[in-house]
Formats: sequence, C-alpha cells, structure tokens
Amino acid sequence: MSEKMSDKTYRSPDQRLEEKKKSESPMRIVLNGLLYENPAFRLILGMCPLLAVTISAKSSLFMGFAVIFVLTGSEFIVSLLRHIIPDKVRIPAFITIIAGFVTIVQLMISAYLPALNDSLGIYIPLIVVNCVVLARAETFASKKSPLYSVLDGLSMGGGFTLALFMMGSIREILGAGTFFDLNLPLFGSVIEPIMFFALPPGGFFVFGICIVIMHFVVTRIKGSTSGKRNGSHPESEPSEPGCSSCGACSICSESEVK
Repeated sequence: MSEKMSDKTYRSPDQRLEEKKKSESPMRIVLNGLLYENPAFRLILGMCPLLAVTISAKSSLFMGFAVIFVLTGSEFIVSLLRHIIPDKVRIPAFITIIAGFVTIVQLMISAYLPALNDSLGIYIPLIVVNCVVLARAETFASKKSPLYSVLDGLSMGGGFTLALFMMGSIREILGAGTFFDLNLPLFGSVIEPIMFFALPPGGFFVFGICIVIMHFVVTRIKGSTSGKRNGSHPESEPSEPGCSSCGACSICSESEVK
C-alpha cells in the first residue's frame, strides 16, 4: 500500500459489506431519492420540465405527481420482467413500458383536468424520454426486486417532486405575487412582483440557488453523521494536551531520578 493513500480511502471487507448493506436498506433508498441523490438538485437530471413547468406551484406539483406515478409503475413492471426481457432489447422494452404509463397519465389529465393539460402541454408526453425515469429503470429496477423498485420509484419521484414544487413556489411567489393562484397580501401593496423570476433566466437563477441550498443541507447532514461516528470512537484524540497524551513516561521518570 502506498504511503500517499490515506486511511479514509482504505476500507476493510467488513466495512465494504456494511456499507453495501446500508446502501441497500429501505431508509437509505428513501434518503437517496430525497437528499443524497436527488435527481434534480444532486444528479442534475430532468432539467427540461424542471425549468419549463415551474412557473407556478400548482403545475409543478401535478407534474411531480405524474412523474411519481410513471416512475413507480414503470420500475415495478421492469423489475417483474427483468429476467424475461433480453439484454439486446432492454432499452426499447423499458421505453415501451414507460410510454404505457405516460399514456395513462395523459388520458386521465386530459379527461378530468383539461386546464392543467393545457398548461403542462407537451411536457407530459415527454416523460417518456425523461432521463430520470429511464435511468432508474436501467440502473435500479432491472437489478432489484419489485418491492425495492417501488420504494426507489416513490423516493426518486418524491425527490423530483420536491425539486419541482420548491422551484415552482419560489418563482410563483416572487414572479407573480401569488401562491396556488391566490393573491398574497404582501405583494402588490408593499412589494411589487419581480417578473424576472417568471422568465427563463429567472428559472436558471432559482435552479442554481436551489442546488446550493441542497448541497449545503446534504453537507451538513453528512458532517453531523460523520462527527457522531468519530465522537463515539474510543481512540479519539483528547481535547487538551497533557501528561496522559504523552507516551514518554519512561523518559520523564529517568529525568526525575537524575
């Protein structure tokens, strides 16, 4: 082992097995989708609907619900058929399964929520080629059991919905002075809405701010977790240097004798 390799980079087989078990636990899957591997703010996936439909909180929330339904249903079916679908045609098969769930969503929205269908427009059919849905079907659902795939679909879809709703709320409040199409008393009389946030440049600006916030939150959570682990370690260094921290007791005793 080279001297340049730090202790943090080396992990024993037992540590690697423990980390693998933690990464495959249900709680870790949920936290990955919401925080650590948030598809929008951490993996930077699905930016097209993220920047296009987040003008209002209402459209953002319904778009997120549609993604959750498609992601959960497609991952469940892909996981059930993972041993049947040949490797050579797995991508076309995944797209066909995803397109079936997207068709269900589009028909339901156009039948019961026509106004929402007009506001979302082409972005509902574009869920078929959303890289978030296709990536989870390829990297997770095709290798895991149906139960874990459903949990991953709910967590990843929830994380994407959280990103959509967060951006949509900020842009609607600051850009239009409303929230869920309801006028806020603070805007109009005291503060004028800023149209910049309702425009595409404002979407990119809010997206960058949300990435910084998510990175800060994840860093603080990881830092507190690692701090608790190090604090409970019995070999931690003492806070103040003293005689107990010195390993030269024999030298001190010899000097006192002299």
